[in-house]
Amino acid sequence: MSRHQGSSGKGKSSGRGQSRSASAASGRGSENPKSKSFARGNAPMKKVNKEYSKPSFDKKTPAKKSNPDEIRLNKYIANSGICSRRDADMHIATGNVMVNGKIVTEMGYKVKLDDDVRFDGARINPEKKAYVLLNKPKGFATTTSEGKGRTVMDLVANATTSRIKPIGRLGRNSLGLILFTNDDVLAQKFTNSKKGVPRLFQIELDKNLKFEDLKKIEEGLNIEGKFVGVEEISFIEGQSKNMIGLKIRNTGSTIIRSIFDHLNYEIVKLDCVAIAGLTKKDIPRGHWKHLTEQEINTLKMLP
Repeated sequence: MSRHQGSSGKGKSSGRGQSRSASAASGRGSENPKSKSFARGNAPMKKVNKEYSKPSFDKKTPAKKSNPDEIRLNKYIANSGICSRRDADMHIATGNVMVNGKIVTEMGYKVKLDDDVRFDGARINPEKKAYVLLNKPKGFATTTSEGKGRTVMDLVANATTSRIKPIGRLGRNSLGLILFTNDDVLAQKFTNSKKGVPRLFQIELDKNLKFEDLKKIEEGLNIEGKFVGVEEISFIEGQSKNMIGLKIRNTGSTIIRSIFDHLNYEIVKLDCVAIAGLTKKDIPRGHWKHLTEQEINTLKMLP
């Protein structure tokens, strides 16, 4: 190789100088503060029109809050144990359901728990059925009304969350058994004016009951133009003649007082000791118990 050729070869650019020149051109490593860099990550951003940076949507109308005191009619019927919700819709559509005296065929119709809802003419209740037997002490009125002082509702306040009410009445100073329930069908058996449910009372009078007056009560009395009859009446064995046992189908104690008032006797103590086979056994005065399944079924089988 000639020396000239060798010099010529060494004189060729290796590319290193060009790399430094390219770096300078791109701004990398440039000492000029005014030079702009267009390296990745530093490229200038295009301005965006803020008015169109986000799509605009119509504001949704806030959902209407549901009323906790209302329930769909089909659920009301299903909760009562009549049928399923789907079947309830069918019965509603065919006009078998009435709410507060009016036929309702609207799907999704809502009712309140205290509305009068009737299925095929019979009133129904969506709450779990409850049956509570109370041994009432003196000094408590048999009422669900407020402002009446101490009432039997105070005594059973913690018995159940279902809205039970007493069947029949005992006077404030009367004692004994009262049945509470939200089962309207069973309640009708107790309040049926023709049949009713037998109740057994122990009665203490202010004086001995004359035998002839006992016979009058047994045969039935005409009081203020109405015939008043009893199931049974007798002296209590081993007690004085002012202690009487009386069985009657009326639901209250007022009629019993009217019987003895009519014959000039005063009732000193009135105690309901049995209702259709239910007794005070194991229920201290002022306490209550839930009926057993057998006791409930026995009541439902009453004519």
